[in-house]
Amino acid sequence: MAEVKGLVGLRPVGESIKNITCPPYDVIKLGSPLEAFLKQNEDSLYHITLGNEPEKALKRLQELGLLQEEQTPCFYVYEQVYGKELRRGVFTAAEVVDYREGKIIRHEKTFDEKVKGRLELRAKTGYTFEPVFLLTQAPLRAVLDEVVRNYSPEYEFSSDFHKATELHGIKNRIFRVEEESREGKLIKEVIACGPLYIADGHHRYHASLLNKQTHCLAYVCEGADARILAYNRVINGVVRFEDIKERIPLVRTTEFTTPEKHVFSLYTKEGTYLMKAGNIPDDVVGCLDCSILEKELYPHLGLTHEMITDSQHFDYYAEDELAKMKECVDSGKYNLAVALHPVSLTELTAVADAGINNASIVMPEKSTFFAPKILSGIFIYRHEKRS
Repeated sequence: MAEVKGLVGLRPVGESIKNITCPPYDVIKLGSPLEAFLKQNEDSLYHITLGNEPEKALKRLQELGLLQEEQTPCFYVYEQVYGKELRRGVFTAAEVVDYREGKIIRHEKTFDEKVKGRLELRAKTGYTFEPVFLLTQAPLRAVLDEVVRNYSPEYEFSSDFHKATELHGIKNRIFRVEEESREGKLIKEVIACGPLYIADGHHRYHASLLNKQTHCLAYVCEGADARILAYNRVINGVVRFEDIKERIPLVRTTEFTTPEKHVFSLYTKEGTYLMKAGNIPDDVVGCLDCSILEKELYPHLGLTHEMITDSQHFDYYAEDELAKMKECVDSGKYNLAVALHPVSLTELTAVADAGINNASIVMPEKSTFFAPKILSGIFIYRHEKRS
């Protein structure tokens, strides 16, 4: 149902992959310790994805012999080991089709304005640098496990980002599989068994649509291997939390931690509270905890939906960054920190399926956080456009 094919383009030469790969552009906050670290590394893909002279940065890597041409269509099986956990997926070129066809299914709304930079980068270079993260319900993992058993890794390294991101210290192995090999054909056949759900990178896929590409750079794994964390938030309301807390049913607690479903953990300078959902709607979007929070807390704080992406009022953190959120509140940068229960894969696919025939059915912004992220720079895809 979802057509994929092998990749052609550029890939790192040997050990240079460790210096070239970096986190996705949209998780590198301007002025952050992570950005400062990446800036110091002249070989980092950061200088292409977020730098001022991407063409020059790309040409430099090629002239130094740090990138090689890959003309044989190949899949790249990607293994990440983080802590005691392991995830295997595959880099591929996925067909770019309209959402209404039900082959590539989204769960978030996309905006043309947000992809201008990506379109400009693709126009300047002719390449796609970062993958769309896709999920399949087909039994892909068994095929990838077979590749790992039978192939030697093309690359093997641990990521070093100076502890500035959750990708630091992850052990990476990549296996090159030619499209026409037995395993390559199996990968194509298994993925074609059903649709692909966009987990992360909605705007990268949207850029591929607007760019009229035939295929996009993609990373595909089984839904069961996807790790969805809560997308927590620190908040500055138009009205301060201290002035409205008496209007909200709160229960004092001692620990700021990930709460149960339909319960919210609130951290303030005055203490920590639990807030239970007052009403749980039946519809697939309304029953999400981020939707309930927006309905039951934000109006008290004078916040509207349009403010969700305004850094004056909101910033967002993954489930394992609760300590950083507390620091934001203790320092006075933000007034309130809220931890949510993570969205389940069942909830995600329910919203995505409902939105195939009704584009207005999407998850609110900042609903899911997939971890770990996918390293950028493992493969640079030379995309083609429709005639």
